[in-house]
Amino acid sequence: GSLLTSRYQCFTSRRRLFSLKRKRSRKESYSVYVYKVLKQVHPDTGISSKAVGIMNAFLNDIFERIAGEASSLAHYNKCSTITSREIQTAVRLLLPGELAKRAVSEGTKAVTKYTSSK
Repeated sequence: GSLLTSRYQCFTSRRRLFSLKRKRSRKESYSVYVYKVLKQVHPDTGISSKAVGIMNAFLNDIFERIAGEASSLAHYNKCSTITSREIQTAVRLLLPGELAKRAVSEGTKAVTKYTSSK
């Protein structure tokens, strides 16, 4: 209630009041990567925090859709593992034409780069 503030977490223990500095919860986002990709394609272009927020929501949505579709595909095939094959098929099903082709080729390139670096 009134004991809790935004910066401190208070609780009672054996009739004594303790105050602990609350650890800032780290919020995961794609913002760093949105910025990095923007700088790769348009080095002299900036982006507002609101636009980064929109991009973050978009990427979370796409991630959820691909993961959900890949999960369904694994379930249909009576598998308990989502592999790159399920991800690739999910991308082909979810994204339209040329965008799917591009996403698949970029994904294949990324997987190849990852496996060769191990």
